Amino acid sequence: MNREARVGATFTTGFRTAGFAEWNRFAAVNDEFVPIHMDDDEGRAAGYPGAIGMGRLQWSYAHNLLREWLAGEGRIVSVALRFTGPQLKSVDFAPFGRVAALRGEEVDLDVWIEDAEGAVLASGRATVTLPGPRLR
Repeated sequence: MNREARVGATFTTGFRTAGFAEWNRFAAVNDEFVPIHMDDDEGRAAGYPGAIGMGRLQWSYAHNLLREWLAGEGRIVSVALRFTGPQLKSVDFAPFGRVAALRGEEVDLDVWIEDAEGAVLASGRATVTLPGPRLR
């Protein structure tokens, strides 16, 4: 992963696939057995091609991206995401980040999650703190 803190630097943890098994584990931990997330018929009834992934699961992928990029050298100050498309079962997706601004030890990042076709599923902004040696 590119851990460079310069404006415009982009980073990702890479593409992965999440299906029913991953959704089921997340639902069990978060007590989120909501029919639209677990049943394709319920997803279709709501106007989607099938069951859709949990927004909080996408949020966790964004947090994992930030923690991996920080590599134990800073902390997450804030994250805001807006969901713009459904995460469908067994479709490849990846979280991405881009350094937007450097302000002392604070770094503003654009963050987003997109599928393998380039459709953005969630986008937003994060602020992290980062000690001086990685700042440029």
